[in-house]
Amino acid sequence: MEHNTRDAALLVMDMQAAILGMFPDATTLVRNVAKAATTVRSAKVPVIYVTVGFRAGAPEISMNNKSFSSGGRERWSGEHAEGWMKIHPDVAPLPGEIIVTKRRVSAFTGSDLEVILRALGIQHVILAGVATSGVVLSTLREAADKDYRITVLSDCCADRDDEVHRVLTTKVFPRQAEVLTVEEWKKNNLV
Repeated sequence: MEHNTRDAALLVMDMQAAILGMFPDATTLVRNVAKAATTVRSAKVPVIYVTVGFRAGAPEISMNNKSFSSGGRERWSGEHAEGWMKIHPDVAPLPGEIIVTKRRVSAFTGSDLEVILRALGIQHVILAGVATSGVVLSTLREAADKDYRITVLSDCCADRDDEVHRVLTTKVFPRQAEVLTVEEWKKNNLV
């Protein structure tokens, strides 16, 4: 399939240092995401960072939301918020790169991501981030419903459950996306 790199963007999602700290060894993941970002930058493809964050006091967190309310609002707001918002330094954005803040699991929910993608003429999203069963799955599903072309870089994603990651990247995601390792993606000149 012929790809137009001018209509693509790499989404680096939830690569916040505090989130990566919940993974036993994120070194390879971080290295692969950095490699993907370097690759797309050299092709003049935008890298868009997506972080999860909330206002002071986290009024966006409903007690009905099991994912976000379980850690308490304190974890996501106040003096702790700055720590949660910091993107890992090895994959940090370059000056001028866009950072989008989302309020839920999907990169689209509660953010202006779609407005940015449409303004840039992006029709193809390349997904990287943590967790595979969280932001990657939710963003893939929503992007598919919004008619974006999707590529998932399987080794630029991780999940605390390796089997969940394997099932999603080998059985679920291929129904709606092209799933490749970063090296396969580079070798096939898909950027």
